[in-house]
Amino acid sequence: MKIGILGAGALGCAMGGVLTEAGHEVWLINRNADQVEAMNRRGLMLRTDGIDRTVAVHAATTAGGVAGGVVDLVIVLVKSFHTAEAMQGATSLLGPDTVVLSLQNGLGHEDVLAGIVGRRRLLAGKTYVGGTQLAPGHVIAGTRHKLTLIGEPDGGLSERVLRIAGMFNQAGLDTTVSESISGALWDKLLVNVATGALSGITRLPYGLLYQAPELEACAVAAVAEAMAVARASGITLSIAEPVDAWRMAGAGLPFEFKPSMLQSLEKGSITEIDFINGAVVRQGAQVGVPTPVNQTLLACIKGIERGLAGFAIK
Repeated sequence: MKIGILGAGALGCAMGGVLTEAGHEVWLINRNADQVEAMNRRGLMLRTDGIDRTVAVHAATTAGGVAGGVVDLVIVLVKSFHTAEAMQGATSLLGPDTVVLSLQNGLGHEDVLAGIVGRRRLLAGKTYVGGTQLAPGHVIAGTRHKLTLIGEPDGGLSERVLRIAGMFNQAGLDTTVSESISGALWDKLLVNVATGALSGITRLPYGLLYQAPELEACAVAAVAEAMAVARASGITLSIAEPVDAWRMAGAGLPFEFKPSMLQSLEKGSITEIDFINGAVVRQGAQVGVPTPVNQTLLACIKGIERGLAGFAIK
């Protein structure tokens, strides 16, 4: 397949690298010129189990740089707050049969994308694959034994979703088709709730984060709130206990792994907190479920973002 990865940061490069190795024509689209130049000049360097390998990839700063334009599949991995802008700038990738798959963190991206590309093109999904940026064009790839779930937004099975899942599996990306993807989206949200904000607040990578029982207790409490909100909203979860989300978040990832929220703060960028813990708080208010732990994590990250932006706290 010809694949465009829109928002090829650490995660996008990790997935794009293994898809390229499997023989697909993958275009890594990232507006960071240093990242793109490094990959085009010497290839993408992927580190797995401490060993680096180089993959010859195609990279571009805009969708307009993709040779031939139209692709078979667009994988959307931009930060949540950039979804509309990024997709509006990438319509040149769309042909009559192009499928658009969101694997972004948080909730609500499919509605934004549907307003730009049409709902008929969309697939929804979540991935537990991880990636950490080491340098331009050099990432730690946490792809092994990390599940990806994809499905039709309105449920059921289709030939296209089965074909794409098969292609992912052949590339070594463990992928399952869900006939009810809404529950899978919430399951992944629980994993993001468990570690994202806590890592961002403490600035700890996973190895150190998981050594602190106090942090585990806070994470489990935040997940328990989110699970209560999901159940009150009529969502069927596959995660049975709050601690399971905490364990899933770090399973198989290296000591130095950093979740995307921490990576964003280290770059001086705002985070996706509004689409993760913030989504729990908003939905909790709608269904009458209190979410004090998530409200506190949301407030702390918002405070850090204000500090990074240079605002004086009064």
